[in-house]
Amino acid sequence: MAPVHTGVDRLARAAGAAQAAAVDVSRAGAYAARTFGSPAGIRGLAVEWAWLAAHLAVYPAGLVRTQLETPTGHRTDPLPPLRRSLVVTDVEAAGTPILLLHGIMDNRSVFTVFRRALRRRGFGVVHAVNYSVFTGDIRTAAHRLHEQVEELRELAGAERIHIVGHSLGGMIARYYVQRMGGAAAVDTLVTLGTPHGGTLAAHLLPTPLARQLRPGSDVIAELARPAPSCDTRFLVVWSRMDQMVLPQRNGRLRHPDLDVEELEIRDVGHLALPIDGRAVHWVATVLGRTARDVHPFCPGQPYSRVTSARTAAAADPHPDAPSITSPRRARSCR
Repeated sequence: MAPVHTGVDRLARAAGAAQAAAVDVSRAGAYAARTFGSPAGIRGLAVEWAWLAAHLAVYPAGLVRTQLETPTGHRTDPLPPLRRSLVVTDVEAAGTPILLLHGIMDNRSVFTVFRRALRRRGFGVVHAVNYSVFTGDIRTAAHRLHEQVEELRELAGAERIHIVGHSLGGMIARYYVQRMGGAAAVDTLVTLGTPHGGTLAAHLLPTPLARQLRPGSDVIAELARPAPSCDTRFLVVWSRMDQMVLPQRNGRLRHPDLDVEELEIRDVGHLALPIDGRAVHWVATVLGRTARDVHPFCPGQPYSRVTSARTAAAADPHPDAPSITSPRRARSCR
């Protein structure tokens, strides 16, 4: 009888899985109809396709290896007004190097607009790097990122840097920060369209790297482990129209030990996140402040002003306006 019961159990599990998949597909279809059928969704799709065409044109240039820039100091006389203002108001923020890390099957050209915007805002060292398109393991890529971070820190003479990662680049950087002691070298990690909870789209690729990006993978489980000593600040930008992070809510970062702020955008596709003006402005503004909020009752302890998405939406009646939330766990005073 045991083989019969085993067969029945397998059939029941298969039927349950098929039913769950059907429900997910139905929800995804309804969501797609609501999102892409709206004016904002149509506009977002147009921007996504336009940027895809432009990105393909500059993609070959992104394959060329570039040398790390040598910092030129903080002379303000040759700088345009925007860059000069940041150097004058916060020289530490202006001098903190920023490393840009692209996504899967891409290269540093995806940051063409983002890098220029950061330089115009006054950040002195903004460097984009490439990793191999044949990368098959997030952990291996994180070890290579460690070498690039140390190289940039040595050249710039900086104790800590910022990292901005798009898509897979955010996962690589997060693994480096959380699991390899990178928090000691990274002040702020920005992720754009990164599948922190995994993505169902990874099931379309039968590669070892894709398997690591699936929900419930060993890498996802490892990143969910406690990280009490990680003091890196996380800025998470995710979109409800992201066609690569499925379901889109997996682009959010939920971890009780991490200091996370997030920007939710409703009408931007996956590839266009690094060129979205709202995302660029928010990231540049936050990175332009070195001073963090201090707890009003516990000097020396960080303090997070929590703003719910519902409150943010109520404050801005525009349906397509992005919302900023800080889901960080409240810390008690000791």
